[in-house]
Amino acid sequence: MERRLAAIVAADVVGYARLMGKDETGTLARLKKLHKDLLQPRIKARGGRVVKLMGDGLLAEFPSAVEGVLCAIDIQREMALREPDRSGPLRIELRIGINLGDVIVENDDIFGDGVNVAARLESIAEPGSICISGPVFDTIEGKLDASFEDIGVQRLKNISKPIRTYRWATGNPTQPNRTAVPPYQDKPSIAVLPFTNKSADTGQDYFSDGITEDIITELSRFSGLFVIARNSSFAYKGQAVEIRQIAQELGIRYLLEGSVRRGGDRLRITAQLFDNVDGSHVWGEKFDCDLEEVFDLQDQITRNVVGSIAPQIELAELERSRKLSDSGLNAYETALKAQALFYDAVRRADPQTLNRSRSMVETALEQDHRNVHALWTKCLILFYQHVYRWGENPDDALTAFSEIAEYLIQVDSSNAKSYMVRAWSHLYQRRFDAALADHRRALTLNPNLASNLFAMGWTEAIAGLTVEAREHVQLALRLSPRETDIWLGEGYAALALASFLDGDYADTVKWGHLANQMQPITQGLMVAANAYLGDIETARFHFETLKSFAPDFLPAVLSGKIEVCRLPEHNKLLEEGLKRAGL
Repeated sequence: MERRLAAIVAADVVGYARLMGKDETGTLARLKKLHKDLLQPRIKARGGRVVKLMGDGLLAEFPSAVEGVLCAIDIQREMALREPDRSGPLRIELRIGINLGDVIVENDDIFGDGVNVAARLESIAEPGSICISGPVFDTIEGKLDASFEDIGVQRLKNISKPIRTYRWATGNPTQPNRTAVPPYQDKPSIAVLPFTNKSADTGQDYFSDGITEDIITELSRFSGLFVIARNSSFAYKGQAVEIRQIAQELGIRYLLEGSVRRGGDRLRITAQLFDNVDGSHVWGEKFDCDLEEVFDLQDQITRNVVGSIAPQIELAELERSRKLSDSGLNAYETALKAQALFYDAVRRADPQTLNRSRSMVETALEQDHRNVHALWTKCLILFYQHVYRWGENPDDALTAFSEIAEYLIQVDSSNAKSYMVRAWSHLYQRRFDAALADHRRALTLNPNLASNLFAMGWTEAIAGLTVEAREHVQLALRLSPRETDIWLGEGYAALALASFLDGDYADTVKWGHLANQMQPITQGLMVAANAYLGDIETARFHFETLKSFAPDFLPAVLSGKIEVCRLPEHNKLLEEGLKRAGL
């Protein structure tokens, strides 16, 4: 026996007896598939361990409360997307409870009050929701982009002490109140209020005003944002006006406010982003730094704030799109739903969901054939169809991708994302210098676009520029540590590939594991790296995982149809690793 601290996750199927009574054989088959396709892979991907499976649920443990909660959220979000045509009494729904506590381990099983509390929290959770204990909430607070509601102290059955409990729920996908939507609906709109000078010296106003102006200027580089001009924002300086009133008067959805406080040689900048339509707090951050060269400091703070805001708005817009009905949408909203489906498809390596995304993006382009958001999303869809060899003619997907990337630049030549996707088109046609040139062009147009820096790192790693790849990915991670999964995965994959090409296979596995938590982008690389480390069993696991969703990828690499890297010796290194794994 041993004792250890663990995050315990208990999950069960709502109405299991009812489901079995209506369709015993079908329910058992669906639950078996659920465990195999969703629950067990998600738990393993987040570093957890399935302790035991029951007919109607499971018990798992995680060394990290953060990973346990992220896993539970992943599962519930996936469950909300499963069986879209099945409803009513035959729909499978889960409820989940999570606790952080001391457990007793014996013969791979776990016991103790920590386990009992998790099970009781699961029993009070609503279908599709998650209940967590106070210790879990205290551990994850401020570390996740997820909201938990305090539902008070709960007295749980057979638990002596009351437990402070918090609840997360996906919510119902209801149609929003259209009368509350601001007039600018073709792209997310934002105003930046003048940052408040909270220092004792009113002469420091120049600094807070300068930061505000720089943020407005830099946000304006994102062509996907509608940014209110400086004069309109500064009209509210010093006025005691409610945020919602300002947002309604300016006709914008998002509003950023902040403050600057100087104390001696230290400076603290705070910034908060609000959604005017539903009144929610989207994002908030504090930035502390030494007051040295004032203008360099101003640039640094501006980049940090802007680099954080843009991905948060994108995440908020994607989450909003999931709640929109499929009917009555404009081209932008349709493209947004297509992008949300695309991210789901990449995260789950699911070609069927990718096809649904492509169908929806075609609908957006029928509404507006020059819609930049739809064109950009279609480029990404075609790119993944080519890379994962999905569909009958994956090479035709690359040709179509290249044509649309060129057209996207014609439509919006000032958009950094246009050059970023064309760089991918050049990369996978092995025009490496052209790809790097387009990444640099995107960097010039918008140095705060973290997704381009992540993608640039991947291009440089493939081109054998491992030092440059690490520099750009690390810069992107500092600029936007809360970037969307697809771009974080791209960045971690670049670090994994750079480590592999430099012969550091342990680091390859470390970065590859992080990348695969975001999207399964480095499974092939993990095969080779683990083989070089002598861990053939793990190498074969990654091979089987890759084969399950992209069966034609590694055969194409081994046959020479696909050359991953620019340099022959790097392709040989990868090929030798795959052969060591027995492929």
